[in-house]
Amino acid sequence: MAKYESQIKQVPYSQSAVYAKVSDLTNLTVIKERFNDPNVQAQIPADKIEEVRKGIEQMEFTTDTVSGPVGPIGNIAVKIVEREPEKCVKFASTNSPVSFKLWIQMLPTSDTTSKIKVTIDADLNFFMKQMLGSHLEKGVDKFADMLAMIPYE
Repeated sequence: MAKYESQIKQVPYSQSAVYAKVSDLTNLTVIKERFNDPNVQAQIPADKIEEVRKGIEQMEFTTDTVSGPVGPIGNIAVKIVEREPEKCVKFASTNSPVSFKLWIQMLPTSDTTSKIKVTIDADLNFFMKQMLGSHLEKGVDKFADMLAMIPYE
């Protein structure tokens, strides 16, 4: 197993608001809406915007699962496997070429702010770790950045 952790990200919302949003994946459909923000699109290389748009449009959300295309990897699906109220939500891959676990941890920094960290633990052999390791390091940080930017109201 190879473990990748994001940097700790500050979130301008309470721990309970963050937990409520990420523990019910239907709440994350805001990702689709967020893509239309010019500031978000400015962070994506111009030659990749259409590819990312198509991928986001194909994402599907239920209370416990999210699925959709992920670049050259193809379609993946993850399911919530454990909820620790207001502290952590754990996920596991259910349809993926690589088996992995992912968790989102949240801690309060005040009554109205919190911080989050995303960790992924992937079952990678040596060859796959060499190919995918740097992408997973960047990806887990980008995912944490995205979680820090969405509204938790």
